[in-house]
Amino acid sequence: MRHPLVPILLLCAALAAVGGGVLMVLQRSRAELVQQFARDRQAQLDEAARGVAEALEDVSEDLLFAGELLSQPGTSEDHRRELRALLEVIGQYKTIASYDAAGIEQLRLVDRRADPLVVQGKFFPALSETALRALERPPGDITSSPPLAVGAEGGWLRILATAIPSEEGQPRGAVAVLVDTQSLFAPLKIVTSDPEARLLLIGAHGRPSPASDAGLADWYRRLETEQGLVPTYAELASKMKSGERGTLMISEQEAERLGLGRAEAVAAFTAMQLKGGSHWSAATLVSTHTLRSHERGLIFRLSLAALLVTLFLVAFGIYVFVAQRRAVALRESRRHADRLAHLHDKTQKILDNIPTGVLALTAEGRISAVNQALRSRMPSRVVGISLAEAFPHAPEPVMSRMQGLVEAATRETRVRSLLGEPLALFGEEGQYSIHAVPLEAREPEVRTLLVVEDLSNLRALETQLLRAEKFATVGVLAAGIAHEIGTPLGVVRGRAEYVLGKLGSGHPQAAGVGVIIEQIDHVSRTIRQLLDFSRLQPAAVRPVALGPLLRDVSELLRLEAERRQVRLEWELPEGVPAIAADPDQIQQVLVNLALNACDACSAGGRVRLKAAAPDASSSSAWGLVPVTVEDDGCGIPPESLNQVFDPFFTTKKRGQGTGLGLTVVAHVVRNHGGRVELESKPGRGTCVTVLWPAAGPAVTEEQHGI
Repeated sequence: MRHPLVPILLLCAALAAVGGGVLMVLQRSRAELVQQFARDRQAQLDEAARGVAEALEDVSEDLLFAGELLSQPGTSEDHRRELRALLEVIGQYKTIASYDAAGIEQLRLVDRRADPLVVQGKFFPALSETALRALERPPGDITSSPPLAVGAEGGWLRILATAIPSEEGQPRGAVAVLVDTQSLFAPLKIVTSDPEARLLLIGAHGRPSPASDAGLADWYRRLETEQGLVPTYAELASKMKSGERGTLMISEQEAERLGLGRAEAVAAFTAMQLKGGSHWSAATLVSTHTLRSHERGLIFRLSLAALLVTLFLVAFGIYVFVAQRRAVALRESRRHADRLAHLHDKTQKILDNIPTGVLALTAEGRISAVNQALRSRMPSRVVGISLAEAFPHAPEPVMSRMQGLVEAATRETRVRSLLGEPLALFGEEGQYSIHAVPLEAREPEVRTLLVVEDLSNLRALETQLLRAEKFATVGVLAAGIAHEIGTPLGVVRGRAEYVLGKLGSGHPQAAGVGVIIEQIDHVSRTIRQLLDFSRLQPAAVRPVALGPLLRDVSELLRLEAERRQVRLEWELPEGVPAIAADPDQIQQVLVNLALNACDACSAGGRVRLKAAAPDASSSSAWGLVPVTVEDDGCGIPPESLNQVFDPFFTTKKRGQGTGLGLTVVAHVVRNHGGRVELESKPGRGTCVTVLWPAAGPAVTEEQHGI
């Protein structure tokens, strides 16, 4: 090469071009970084607001609970004692009062631990006024007072009231409570942990609360006269008053006026609803100054790195130019080195492809080589360290045994082993066999080989087989117990129905007897599921048309869906073949899945059953027919997705499910040679797809009837 520096200079030019391109990409992606920053702030605020909303919901529930207590029969002293217990248990409540339908006070309790102004009756007129306003609204709606900025409690005191419903649905009175709301809004402190963040908290009456940043609260009060100076902030205030959620970008000039520094700011806002339509709104305003600083720092570091690499390449080019003269003398040495490297690589590949872990120890007991099976489970720089450092998570007794095994093998010049020992080599206990193999003493770099066989998977498989055998035994035992319990339960239920018929629906004990019958029915359903689970037999399959099947399932569950106010739909496009199934078992699968979907939906939800033609890319002769049960309910938490098909696992409330429904579904589907796929997102619904084997090409009369 006559000009060895030319490639280096070209490489430097290419590097400079790449650096310029990187800078352009960074500049173009700044808007995306700001958007991501805004999304993160919105998510943080939503999480804090969710906690506040739950706290406000608890207060609403306490008000409704107090109203229910006052609507129950009893003396005034009984009501006073019950409300006193509520007042003492919840420290945020300072005063509770009840009023009749005309707004006349019937009962009032004051927390003796409250501020003297509260005890002296400073806020009693406001209690009466708020209760009168609550009587003008439907029972169950929560009416809030303006902030009561008096005394040591500051502006956190609020009065919340609700009307007490009567049997005719009209208010029979009202209950009001004086609440110190400061602790209710404690979750919002998380959004102010960043020193760059400023909080604006607007109460139900449109006024800033004490938690608001002083500067932002001052500008909020000045909006009526100086709105033109901060138009985006005025827009933010308008959206907060209307209870909206979202983000806004505030310009650099406006952010500086608001006291947020000389940089653009991101405003994230959301609302926290009270029953009845009123709401609190919270917003965080965060300067992007830190984001800009990070961006400039990154550009500076990239530029410096590019400069250093360029200098290195230039120095390397000079070194290549000098070393070129010595290339001829080194060619022969290189050939021998390549040969040795080839042999070393071959040996290393052989060791790396052995599933058993192998490491080599020097005469001083340090690691000189390790194969791939162990390298992935050890520290990154394992060569040259001691045996104890290579297994940092192993307890000292385990390492003492391994050291003793190596020393004994070296001393006795024969293989020494530990077979099937429970050892915690990598932090978790597993089953291992360890062999210490001594080598010839003339090679100090490889004096002993330590072979580590991991038997944990084999032991785990043995455990699974044993568990499956025990599970089968438990199934048989459960079937026997269910059979023995079923008959007495039937007798008890019959006697309970007889007693209920004799008492009549108007008897005071009729409701209790009805509860007995409902609980017996619940136990009977559990027994039937146990029997279904334990008696699952090999399927007697035949072609089953999906049209009549989906129609029958929808008709079977129609009344149940209407009772829960859930819309049940089914859909079957043309060209979907019949499936190979036991008709009763496939109906059981779809009924279980549809009932679970209905349980997950709130009133007004939708459950949809549909099927599609087999995937043309399927490797089987006729493919698998996907049958889907989809809902828009509450969804399944990510941590529970891998457990929903386990026996007796359920996310329903206690007494509402046995945890066997989806287990039976999985057993039936596997028994037919199919599989189940599950997709779910919390708050957005669940989709269960059953991939069922299609029937053969013969067209049955049932298929023509679709």
